[in-house]
This record gives sequence, structure tokens and C-alpha cells, in this order.
Amino acid sequence: MDRQSLRKLQGIRLKKMVDYVYHNTPFYRKKMQEMGITPDDIDTIDDIAKLPFTTKYDLRDNYPFGLCAVPMSQIVRIHASSGTTGKPTVVGYTRKDLATWTESISRAFTAFGADRSDIFQVSYGYGLFTGGLGAHDGAENIGASVIPMSSGNTEKQITLMHDFGSTVLCCTPSYALYLADAIKDSGLPREEFRLKAGAFGAEPWTESMRREIEEKLGIKAFDIYGLSEIAGPGVGYECEHQCGTHLSEDHYFPEIVDPVTLLPVAPGEPGELVFTHLTKEGMPLLRYRTRDLTALHYDTCACGRTLVRMDRILGRSDDMLIIRGVNVFPTQVESVILEMPEFEPHYLLIVGRENNTDTMELRVEVRPDFYSDEINKMVELKKKLHARLQSVLGLGVNVKLVEPRSIERSVGKAKRVIDNRKL
Repeated sequence: MDRQSLRKLQGIRLKKMVDYVYHNTPFYRKKMQEMGITPDDIDTIDDIAKLPFTTKYDLRDNYPFGLCAVPMSQIVRIHASSGTTGKPTVVGYTRKDLATWTESISRAFTAFGADRSDIFQVSYGYGLFTGGLGAHDGAENIGASVIPMSSGNTEKQITLMHDFGSTVLCCTPSYALYLADAIKDSGLPREEFRLKAGAFGAEPWTESMRREIEEKLGIKAFDIYGLSEIAGPGVGYECEHQCGTHLSEDHYFPEIVDPVTLLPVAPGEPGELVFTHLTKEGMPLLRYRTRDLTALHYDTCACGRTLVRMDRILGRSDDMLIIRGVNVFPTQVESVILEMPEFEPHYLLIVGRENNTDTMELRVEVRPDFYSDEINKMVELKKKLHARLQSVLGLGVNVKLVEPRSIERSVGKAKRVIDNRKL
């Protein structure tokens, strides 16, 4: 579809969507009324600039189902991801929403060169995380065979990959490298594996990491982009030319705005990525601020697709970290520390990458009343904090207890996070 026809379609869908949420989502009706906007003010896709933004905090404040536009009897699946507090960010899907998402991820897989003759090994986690079930449905939709492995159990992953003849691997890029090293250690000849492509996402990765994966596994490694609030994996995907991520903008309309002024930036200029649902029924969002920093390019790709292309994510406009595919906010860590009387509110998070796997170390000061030379007491205290962090974050943290006033103080904004990963 040419750009002019696509923009006309987007305008028609936007007008219909604004009318839909105005009458079905009290949150948006109130916001629009406060801004003096009605659905009649929306005629073309350019009118999207008149609409209010939505943030992750809005999802939290309306937890769990306050932003749903349909009754729960029409919600057939619920996914969730980590939120800024212990409460997850919840998303509800109707049957039509799942079909749209499946169509989007099927586009990605066919862009990777996959078809009904392929065998997909889905090694993303299944469950509330969107990766596993999203990739599963997309692969089945193109007629491929699916091995629903989920994550972990590396030895079995390799055995089934070898014995079943998996041709497409779906997982995080760091786990792909871990699998590559494990295959080498297994002693099984690489030429006995039939892998040809990989769909990798859920965490930041670099071109050098892509080259390493491709060399070690003997495959073509493709980036796939998504976020739970919009649809999960399949919102964006690379084609065979790997010169940007095509976004399914007929369903998920992208904008780039200045993260400070919130005004649109020129095409090709970096800024914060914002999405608006154009076809979603269950929980449609208007101008959702992803906090991802990137740029958009509207020229036609060498593959022939006219869909806009997105640069690699440059970083984030907030303090969220993505550790092994899990969203981690320093505020989550801080809330755990503050609820435990044994610790000072002074800490340092050090993020790194070892053997292609993200690591996270927390250094936290123990209050003088609780600091002890007795090793057993310190070990018990460390275990207590580790267990609480595991419960809140959903992943392990290497905890190091330090003595009072040993962490450097700052007059200005305290530096709580050191990210040593080369992303």
C-alpha cells in the first residue's frame, strides 16, 4: 500500500477508535472532556496530535481492568508485565485482538523467510509474559510446526533442537548465545542441527551480538519488537535486508515526540516512541508513551515494504532497565529496601553482562544497629533481602551488604544505577 493510501486508512481507523474509547472507556472520556475534545474533532491521522497521552502510571492507577473498553465476558486472554511497583501492568485481549496480534507476528516470521515447512522452537517464557504464546500463535498461523519449549532446561532444549530438526529459534538474544555455547560444549556436531533463522527480542542487543549469534549458530538472526501494552512481539520486525524494524502501523500507529516538550520531531530525528491502537477492542490505548528512544524512516525499504522502519532502540527516557527480558525499575528495588528496617536508603545497582547473560548486583548499606562482624547474621540478612527482591522483581539479584556510609553520596541527583553493558 502506498503511503497516501495507508495514511487515509489510518485516519479512518483513528476516527473510529477515538469514538470507540470515548464511549467505552471512562478514563479517556474524562481526559478528552478536560481537554475540550470530542470524537468530532478527529478527521485525519494528523489530528492525533490533539489527543491525550497515556503512560504506564495510567495503567497502574487503573489496575487491573479499569482501561478495558469491553466487559470481562469478552476478554479471552490476560497478559501482564512488570510495573513500576509490585503491581503488574495488565492487558486484556478479545478474540479479535488475538487474531490481529497473530497476524502481525505472522508477518514477522514470513519476513524472516519462514513458512509451513519450518519447525519453530519457541524458547521464550510462556505465561503472563507475551513472548511464548505470541510467537507460538504466529508460527501456527503460517502453518509451521511448533515446539512449545518455553525458557530454561538448556540440555533438553539442545536435545530436542537436534532430534526434532528445529529450523527457527525464538528466544532472547542472550539466551541464544548461551545455547550456542552449550551446543558447542555438548559435543554434538553443529552440522547436524537444521537451524536457519532466529527471532530474537525482549531485551536490547547490538550488531556485534547479532554477528556473534549468526556465526556461532550458523543462522540469520532477526530482531523482533513488541511490548505488552501494545501487543507483544510482532509490533515490529526486520526483513531480509535488516536495515530497520518495520512497524505494523496499520494496527499500531507510531509517533516520535520530544520526551521533554512532547511535540512531534521531524522524520528521521530521534525521540520517544509513542503508539496508538487503531484496531484494538479489549484495551485500546491512545498515544501510549513507551519511553523507548528511537527514530522513524518513511522511505520505501529495499524489500518493497512501505511500512515505516524504526531504528534500533537507543535507550530509554525513564530509568527502567531490561534484565534478561524482565522490566526492572530502580524504584522497585528502593521500595524493598525502604520496607526493611535493617537497611539505609543508600544503594547502588550495577548491571553487567557475563557469558552473554545480564547480571545485576545490588550493593546496599546496612544500618549501624544491624551491621555485625558475625558472618551468620550477615548471611541471614543477605538471604532475607535476596528472597524479597526475587519475589518483587521476578529474577535473582546478587546482593552485597556494605557497611554504613560506604556508598558515595551525591549533592545532586543520586546515581543509583551503573549499566556496564555495551548495548
